[in-house]
Parts: sequence; structure tokens; C-alpha cells
Amino acid sequence: MSKKTYNKIPLSYNEQIVLLKNRGLTINDEPKALNYLKEISYYRLSAYFLPYQQVKDKFNSEVTFKQIINTYSFDRELRLLMFDCIERIEVAIRTQFIYGMSLHYNDSHWQDNQSLFITPYYNKINVLVDPYASLQSIISKAKTVRTPEVFIKHYIDNYNKPANPPSWMCLELLTVGELSFLYRGLKNKDDKKRIATFFDVHPTVFISWLHTLTYVRNLCAHHSRLWNRDLAIEPEKLLKPIGNWIDKPYENNKRVFYFICVLKYLLLRANPNNSLKGKLEVLFNKYPTVPIQFLGIPSDGKGNMLDWKNQPLWK
Repeated sequence: MSKKTYNKIPLSYNEQIVLLKNRGLTINDEPKALNYLKEISYYRLSAYFLPYQQVKDKFNSEVTFKQIINTYSFDRELRLLMFDCIERIEVAIRTQFIYGMSLHYNDSHWQDNQSLFITPYYNKINVLVDPYASLQSIISKAKTVRTPEVFIKHYIDNYNKPANPPSWMCLELLTVGELSFLYRGLKNKDDKKRIATFFDVHPTVFISWLHTLTYVRNLCAHHSRLWNRDLAIEPEKLLKPIGNWIDKPYENNKRVFYFICVLKYLLLRANPNNSLKGKLEVLFNKYPTVPIQFLGIPSDGKGNMLDWKNQPLWK
């Protein structure tokens, strides 16, 4: 496909209002809409336009600016909810990682045993993959920064052997992405299995889910859209669930609702009394005009959205 020159010119806020009205968007309170455009930006809001346009650059009849803002606000609150769930799961993963390895090897400093990690190799883009060295680098930086974490400072002020703090301190330094990388870097399949078994998933699925957790966590942290998104990093499908799961129509792992189901499955192991279902219901009820089917909740083929709340996972 031949490329063309980008020739769109910047528009003032007032000109943006005129453009939206010319495209059929109903704006009942122009001063308020102007403030939103100043706060959020036209381009950021434009990501929420498409589902409300059957014809490109032409809003469906009776779509209002308020509806766009409601959709934007719904998405923002969804991200906050997802971020909270991911944090809880991340803490549980770190805990299982630390104590699964520490107790099995009866070693508080197993992270310093290079034999537990894969042999370094160069990946497809010729970047060296060395989980052991990466972890040691993180620990070293944490020990030498001007203001180290309190628990790291306590260790280096009071102990000289071993050189590094114990694993339960060191792994607190890692992000969920770094935990994911470290998990993939374990050499022994049994070590991976021991950690994944707590969450009732196969290690291969767990690796995939960790990768997606990292991806969605970063989307949330950078305020990127979740509603009406195809996931660039799809969580592998759970083909052999232990306990309640979802029916076939819900297994679209390209969409966000499947990922929400992954969160629920993991939370049931990490925090069995979690209130994710109730919080989702409150959010959905708060924004009744936002089409939540764009999260990936399936329909019956006649336009009627299926009742996700009665799925075995969510009962």
C-alpha cells in the first residue's frame, strides 16, 4: 500500500467543538465540553469514538458528548480496578516464588545459585537473555543507590555474609515484569510447576498469563484504554481448569473480558474472599449506557448479551 503525506492541521479547542458537531455529535453544554477537551485532549477521547460510528467520522444519531465522557470515565475506573487486582496477584506470585524456592532448596539465598537458572542465550533479535545476571544487576543497584530501601540498608549495615540479602528481600525489588522474566528463566521444570500449582495452572499457561499480566499492568499504569481493546499479548487459553471456569462462548482471549476472567481465576487462589464480581457489578451499574459488550462479553447471536454473572467462575 502506498503511503501518503500527513496533512492534518492542529485545531483550537473551539474548532474541535465545531468539528465534533459537524460530525453529528450532540453537545448540550459547550463550555463543559471545552473544559474536557482542555483536560483530556481530542486525540485521547477519539479512541472512544469508533464504536459510536457506523460510518467513519459520522456519529450515530443521538450520541452525545456526555456519552463519550461516560465511556472514558468507565474505562478509567475499570483500569483502577484491574490495577488493584493485579497488585494483589503480584504479591501472591512473589510470595509463592520466594517460599517455594526457599523451602524446597532449604536456602535463604537461592537467588545467588546460578545453577538454578537457564544458560544465557541470544534471542531472535540478538539480545542476550540471562535471567541470573539480570537479577544480580537489580540487587547490586539496590545496594548501591544513594537511598536504598530500608530493608536493604538494614541488611548491608548489619551483615557482610552472604554479600546479598536473602531472597525474600531481593524479590521485593522486582516488578511483575521482572518476576515474569525470572520465572521463565528457571532451569528446572519442577521449580516452575511448584509455583504454578498454587494457582492451579500448568507452567506453560502460567508463563503466558504472567506475560499478559505485565502487559495489562503497563496499560493501566500508562492510562491506556482497556475498553474495546484487542490484547496485543493474549493470555493462553485455560483448557484444563481445576475448579470453576467459563463456557466456550466466553473464550475469546483477544479481548479484555477473558483477561478479567483470568484475574478472577487467580484471585480465587490468592484471595478466595475477593470482591471482584461485586465491584464489576457496581461499575457496570454506574454506567448503564456504556456498551460493556465491547469488553468481549459474547451475545447469543441475536444481539442479546449473555449473562456473565451466571458463569461457573463468577457464581
